[in-house]
Amino acid sequence: MTRTQSATLFALGLLAPATLYIIGIVAYPLVDTIILSFTNAALRPTYDWVGWANYERIFGAGNFNEVIVRTFIWTFFSVATKMVIGTCGAVLLNATIPGQTVFRILTMPPWVVPMAIGIFMWGWMYNGQFGMISGLLQNFGILSKPFPFLAYGNSAFWATIVTDVWIGVPMVTIYLLAAIQSIPKDLYEAAWTDGAGRFYRFRRITLPLMVPAMLTMSLLSLIATFNSFDIIWILTQGGPSGSTTTMIIDTYKTAIGSYKYGEGAARAVVICIFVSLFCIVYFRAVRQLSKGAVR
Repeated sequence: MTRTQSATLFALGLLAPATLYIIGIVAYPLVDTIILSFTNAALRPTYDWVGWANYERIFGAGNFNEVIVRTFIWTFFSVATKMVIGTCGAVLLNATIPGQTVFRILTMPPWVVPMAIGIFMWGWMYNGQFGMISGLLQNFGILSKPFPFLAYGNSAFWATIVTDVWIGVPMVTIYLLAAIQSIPKDLYEAAWTDGAGRFYRFRRITLPLMVPAMLTMSLLSLIATFNSFDIIWILTQGGPSGSTTTMIIDTYKTAIGSYKYGEGAARAVVICIFVSLFCIVYFRAVRQLSKGAVR
């Protein structure tokens, strides 16, 4: 056996565990879900092949189209808010101020606290009778009586967004803070020597060099938010009257709640398609940035 062949076999041996993991954990469940989406699988032990019937049924129903629109609105406002707050927080935490380490530590609790506990805490604060938010708004004269935020469609929708932002901001902040700290200090020193102000340095140096990290963080946050289940399910279970039902909640209710596994699988495939489109847009954006950097 030649040295080249030996190196090839060694490389294949190193790749084998990861390949088997991807096949067993990712590829097989994905293929099985796609196949299941073309059947009428339910709680009964046998099922039949129904072709595109599940997809025709879910897209023919107006409520699923509403769920898709609601999911995109929920995801957009949540991700956009997290990116804005996270960017501002990263810039502030990068500033040289007394107690800088303490402020950085204080950004972590929403991320460190178990998600379920944090969500239950927000659920208590949203309560109309003894919740802190309703009580404070009454003390300031904004509300005249207790207001149960999770009992009404619009307020429940925005309440779940606020909770998701609270949980997601620390990760965005720390990630972007690391991106800022990776920027060479020489660039700032040269700009300062030329008389550039603080805002000019941020606009011409910090922000452009943060764009790749912001794109990556946006994609990660987008995928996590689009597939967010725990927050909505613990707070509202998709209610009231479906006002907080997103695609992942709708899929769960169909497949697990109603035992319509085939139709639920079709909904899951639609989610995978949307997530794949997000990834394609991201990779194209990164490719364009790379071409611009080369030029």
